[in-house]
Order: sequence, then structure tokens, then C-alpha cells
Amino acid sequence: MKPTDSAAPASRLRRLVVPALPAAIVIAAGGALAIGVIRTLGDGAALFPAGTVGWSLAVLTGVIVGHLVALGRDRWWGGTGSGAALALAVLLLYGWMPAVLVSLAVVVLVGAARRHRWRQALVHGAVDILGIGAAALGLTAFGVRSSVGHPWVPAAWDLSVLPEVITAAVGYLVVSRALLWLTLTQRSGGLPTIARTAVVRQALVGVALLGISPLIAICAVYAPILLPLFAVPLIALDSTLWIARARAEEQLRDPLTGLPNRQWLLERTWTALDEAERVGTRSALVLIDLDRFRAVNDTLGHLAGDRLLLQIADRLRHALPRGAEAARLGGDEFAVLLPATDSLTSSQRVARNLVAALGSPLDLDGLTLVLEASAGVAVFPDHALDAEGLLRRADVAMYQAKRDRSGVDLYEAKRDGNTPDRLGLLGDLRRALDAGDVELHYQPKVGFDGHVAGLEALVRWVHPDRGRVPPDEFIAIAESSGLMPRLTEYVLETALAQVARWRAMGLEVPVAVNVSPRDVHSPGFAGAVAARLARHGVPPGALQLEITEHVLLEDPQRAADTLAGLTAHGVKMSLDDFGTGYSSLVHLRRLPVSELKIDRSFVARLAVDNEDAEIVRCTLDLAHSLGLLVVAEGVEDDETWERLRDLGCDAVQGWLVAAAMPPDETTAWLRARGEHGWHRASETAALAAEKAANSPSGQVLN
Repeated sequence: MKPTDSAAPASRLRRLVVPALPAAIVIAAGGALAIGVIRTLGDGAALFPAGTVGWSLAVLTGVIVGHLVALGRDRWWGGTGSGAALALAVLLLYGWMPAVLVSLAVVVLVGAARRHRWRQALVHGAVDILGIGAAALGLTAFGVRSSVGHPWVPAAWDLSVLPEVITAAVGYLVVSRALLWLTLTQRSGGLPTIARTAVVRQALVGVALLGISPLIAICAVYAPILLPLFAVPLIALDSTLWIARARAEEQLRDPLTGLPNRQWLLERTWTALDEAERVGTRSALVLIDLDRFRAVNDTLGHLAGDRLLLQIADRLRHALPRGAEAARLGGDEFAVLLPATDSLTSSQRVARNLVAALGSPLDLDGLTLVLEASAGVAVFPDHALDAEGLLRRADVAMYQAKRDRSGVDLYEAKRDGNTPDRLGLLGDLRRALDAGDVELHYQPKVGFDGHVAGLEALVRWVHPDRGRVPPDEFIAIAESSGLMPRLTEYVLETALAQVARWRAMGLEVPVAVNVSPRDVHSPGFAGAVAARLARHGVPPGALQLEITEHVLLEDPQRAADTLAGLTAHGVKMSLDDFGTGYSSLVHLRRLPVSELKIDRSFVARLAVDNEDAEIVRCTLDLAHSLGLLVVAEGVEDDETWERLRDLGCDAVQGWLVAAAMPPDETTAWLRARGEHGWHRASETAALAAEKAANSPSGQVLN
């Protein structure tokens, strides 16, 4: 499957740029480090101070590293003030090369303790090298060129040295933080939430650089043996920064379940997409929504609903496959990120396992509840190239799963009403309805005795530029966009006007119109249908509405009231697509239908598949026991016709009888078969031969 056309070109460009910036930073820093080492050794100078000062600085560095490792936190955004303060102090006193060695010691040793953070440690180390280089250039502007052999020791450590210290600190902070910000903002398209809240942390780092670094330098000059004591204020600084970070992270957590929230999910997804692109694999996002959770809140109260959400979150954590991460997006909506997945099929399988885990019974104070869930799956790079696009398309798939009651759906662009192409098609459909450019064709239903049992109105649309648009495509757009009631109103109005014309011609045949669950759930639908029948002067028995069992799944009470109102007005009801979804005896008993239509998927293989034949036979027995007529859809050959007749089917519909025809052709077809009904070509030929054999010799038959 190819990526959808709606993925922005900017996203494609970003995928090419993102890896380039960190690589450029590392290369630049590596080059600067190599040049510095070569020049220092070439001049016969030492890379790091020896004696008491060197050992004291090494001990202080080791204490800082041990503390950072004990914190269990990586140097996120170079967010430790201790390493920066120590590096700047060494820079002021001994120059660029020793400061870089201190900074690298912190980064490398902490990175070694967290082996899975090597790439991040490499980038942070490179950024620190360039930041220290910027600080050294700032000092050079004041004529300060310190080194191990010639340390900078001002005549007095007073306000006179403040410009040099401030310049070095600002240069280090601006360059290092700016480079880190760029590496993050290019990946995510904007500053992460923690980045925005990290301004306070960077201010604390700045204070530490200005306040502690000169003190460390003074101590190194006059009392180097006391340098390890600076571990106390430096550790206190890191602890303060850790608390600030923890508070920032709270903004990325759902306060009820403790799961990460939407903002965290988007930021984490960006990281996963970068990694998936680097190693050439896929990433997937699964969006999960609980079905009918609102009813739990309305019935048991919001407190009980919150307790159930806690159980759901805990169950979701335990059901996650290795490497997957879960988040709560709000309400009863959850998301699961699969950073690495093998294929579309494996992503869908994981989603089904998660839905199954959430669907097992829950206990609430002795009350056993079963909450079903629906999930949508979107996969990088097949469906989207960015985190926001992946989330949108998983959301589209999830709502499609809800509508179809399928449990889990994989995103399909052709079913997405939010793509620019489909939004344009939606606008064209709306204008076509206003202009009356949408047509109705009519397909006959006939009994086995040849009488015409009725017609089904089927909507057809020929787009001025695209040509004929498949009904499944534009009906799906109408259903997902809210245009369906307008389309149903148009079809009903057009069909009843045609029925009235036929009745005026003496052609009295009932017409069936398909209606969606959204139509049945609309308030006043039954009254509107009755009013339209009266306006056209068409008796209610001349109209049949075809529904599916989905009308009872979302709002059963409202659907039952609407259907009862329609049947009370005399409108006949037909159950369409029987056997393809969630058909059951319970639903049949609750639906006031007089006719049942067997879906074409069972009829098509009736003559060659014994299982389909058995399904059809059982359906016929069931429907007849309930007093329902049965119509078989999709009948295309004589063998299927004969099998259905032998099984006791009441009527058929399909290309064997006639394809859907425009109104004028339908009128001619009805008139031609008004007196003798419809007969198959083989039966017509046999009847003609029989009449010819029984007629007097030489008589010409008309």
C-alpha cells in the first residue's frame, strides 16, 4: 500500500532534513575536538591539569557522574546544571580543551551507564563541545586565552571580571540550547511541551553558571583540595532541575489513570517515526474507544465511570506487547503506539488482541460489566508520514470500526471523508443534490410465478468530470459527513414522485428505498415520511423502506419508536443484507419487518457451495416460520434461480431479471410485462414452442 497523497510535501522534506542536523553537529564538534587535540599536543601542552587540581577536578567529576546515574534520568536537553557549571569553571581557568574533556567525561560516562542512549549522548556531547567553543570565543574577545600551562588568574576576582563570566555563560547557554532546540523542533514541527516549560530550568542553569563557576575557579587556584566539596551545591542544583523536570512531566500525564496524555503521545510518536525511518521498518498507532461508555456514566455515575477507566487503563498496560506504549487521550479514548511493527496485518492483530483484552468482564462492587471497544489502526509510512496525520487516520479508522461494528479497522483512504479529494467530492455531491443531478434507477423484484413484486430504488451519480461515481463511495462520504439525511430526503422525494407518475399511468408497483441508521435515529423521521406520502398522494403500502440491523445497535429505543411509527402509518419494512453482520433471532423479533433479503454474498455461490446453500435454506425456514417473505439478491443465472425456487424462496432480484434501469426504461419494462409478468428467456421460448405445437396447422401466431 502506498502512502496517501494527502501527506504534505513538507513532511517528506522534514524526513530528509531531520537526520542531517544532528549529523552535522556531531561532525562539526568532532572536527573541532580533533583540531584542538592536535594543536594542543603539537604545542607540547597538557590536555588537562595535573597534580592536586587535576585529581580534585576528576573526583568532583566522578561524584557528579555518580549522582546523575543514581538519578535514573538521562541528560535530557543537557538539563544538568552541575556538568555545565563545572565545565564553564574549567574553561575560565584552563581554557577550551580541559573544559571539553570534563563535559565529555560526564556525557560519555552517563551514556555508558545507559547503553540504549548512545545516540542521544553523542548529540549532547557534540552540542556541549560547540557550546563551550562559543564561550571560549567570547572570552577571546576580552583577550582571555587561558590554557593548562597559562591559566587565567585575574588580579582580583571582583566585579571587574563579571563581563567575561557573563559572556562565557551566555555564549555557552545560547549555542548549546539553541542547537538542542533545533534538533527537537525540526523533528516535531514545534517545541515539545516539556521544552516550553524548561525555560525556568534553563534560567536556573544560567544562575548556576554565573554563581558557582567563578567560585569553583577561585577554589581551584587557592584551595584545590576543597574542590570535591562543591559536589554538595552542584547536586542540590541537579535535584532542583530534576524537580522542575518532574513537574513539567506531570503536564504530560493523565491525572486519573497516570497514563501519558495526547501531547506526550504526539511527541513520542515523532521519535518512533524517526527511528522507524532510520531502520527501515513500520510504526503503527492504535486508537481505542470504549463502546457505550456514556451509558455507564449516565447509569452508575461519573465516580463509577472513573473507577472503570482505572481498571481499563491497568488492563491496557498488562495487555501491551513488548515495546508498545499506551496513552489516554481523554474521556474513554486511549491510544497505543507500536514503535516497530512488521506489517499492516501484524498491527491489526495487535489491535484485536487489545480490544479482546478490554472486552473481558469487569467487576465494580460485585456488579459485572462488559465494555466492548472499537479500534482504528494507522501505519507509518503507508497511511501517514507524520505523527498528527497518523493520529487523524487512526481516528478515522476507529469511527469506521464503530459504524461497521467490526471491532478493529485498518485505515483506508477510500473510506476517509477528510482527504482533500473526498472533501471536494462531498461539495460536488451537495451541489448535485441541490441541482437535481443525482438520478434514481430501479431494479425489479419478481416472484417465481412471474409477477413483479416490486422495485428497488438505487441512487446513481454521474460526476461532470469524474464520470460515474460508485454508489458505495459517495454514500460512504454522505454517511461520514452528515449529508446522509439530505441524500435520503432527496431519494424519498424523487422515488415517491415517480411512484405517483406510475400510478397515474396505471402501473401500481411498490418501490423500496434504502435508509441508513442515522435516518432512523433522526427525530420526526416517521412523521416526515408520512407527510411526504400524503403530499404525493401515494398510499403507504406503495412504499417499502429497507433497513439493516445496525439501526438497533446505537440507540435501540429511538430506533424502535421510529420503526413502530412507520409501520403504524402503513409503511412496509424490509430487512436488508441479512446474514452479513450481527443478524440474530433477537433482532428479528424486535424489528417490525415483513420482508427479509438474503445478501448476494450467499446467493452468488449457492449452486456450488454447500455451506452457502445450507445458510440460505436455514434462513428461508427461519423467515417463513416468522411469517416473513424472503427475497434473494444477486441472482444472475438459471441454476441459482432453480435452486432458490426449490428451496421455497418467494422472490428474486438480480441481473437475471434485469439490471437497475432509468425511469423511462423501467416504465417500458413494466408495461411490457404488465399482463403476463416476467419469465426467463428459456421459459419464454418453451411457452412459444408449446403454443406453436398446439395451434392449428398454418395459423400464424402473433
